Amino acid sequence: MIDLIAEAEVAEQVYNSNAIENSTLTLEETEKILLQIDLDRFITERELFEAKNLARVVSYINKKAKEEELTLPVILSLHGMLISNIRDDIAGRFRNNDEYVRVGSHIAPAPKEVVERLGKMLVEYNAASHENIIKRIAKLHLVFEHTHPFVDGNGRIGRVINNFLLIREGFVPINIKFIDRRKYYDAFQEFDGKGTTGIMEEIVGKALTSSYHKRLAYLEGKKIITLRDYAKANKLSHSNLINKANRQTIEAFLEKGIWKIGVDR
Repeated sequence: MIDLIAEAEVAEQVYNSNAIENSTLTLEETEKILLQIDLDRFITERELFEAKNLARVVSYINKKAKEEELTLPVILSLHGMLISNIRDDIAGRFRNNDEYVRVGSHIAPAPKEVVERLGKMLVEYNAASHENIIKRIAKLHLVFEHTHPFVDGNGRIGRVINNFLLIREGFVPINIKFIDRRKYYDAFQEFDGKGTTGIMEEIVGKALTSSYHKRLAYLEGKKIITLRDYAKANKLSHSNLINKANRQTIEAFLEKGIWKIGVDR
């Protein structure tokens, strides 16, 4: 069942991660591409490969994360898969020479610093194995994105690495949602400005909780209904339940962009 849920989530992972990077594809269009169904509108070849390649990477780590440690060569291999047929000249390699990148007002460290910074990132992550996984993932993700080691594909690879490490350590993968993009960017600003990780910890923590709520609902054989129907059946305020779901103070989860909850049959 856990494997089936992970497989069913691939399209959602791909949609959300690409949407954060300004892809115009909807979730429905992403699902069609992965099922090799023609779309009703023209999309660029880049968007087509962004969906197919990221799905390949997500499926790969779901199967392989427990078999191999996360290393710089593994990160490069994942990037090669992601960017192949999009920009083969930069696929599977870090920035070099004069390849500087800027994200908003943040100018990433010099290319010559990339390998050392990522090496230190992995060492610090592994050395903190006694700490809370949410804190560790949040810190690593922020350091990775601050470093921006690639010319392109940094955000998507960063989010893939989060799940690689979560799966490897016996946790479930998370899905950082497009609808949370503003808060997600706030987390980077907080880290760049203050060096603190509070906002990203909240994002990772809520995403992990939601992921467990979904799996437990299915594993326990509960009836899955929308939060709107749950509100009607229990004469509760739908908007109040949505607020609680966003805070993860009820056992609700997003599935295909709709808040749902498991109830006893």
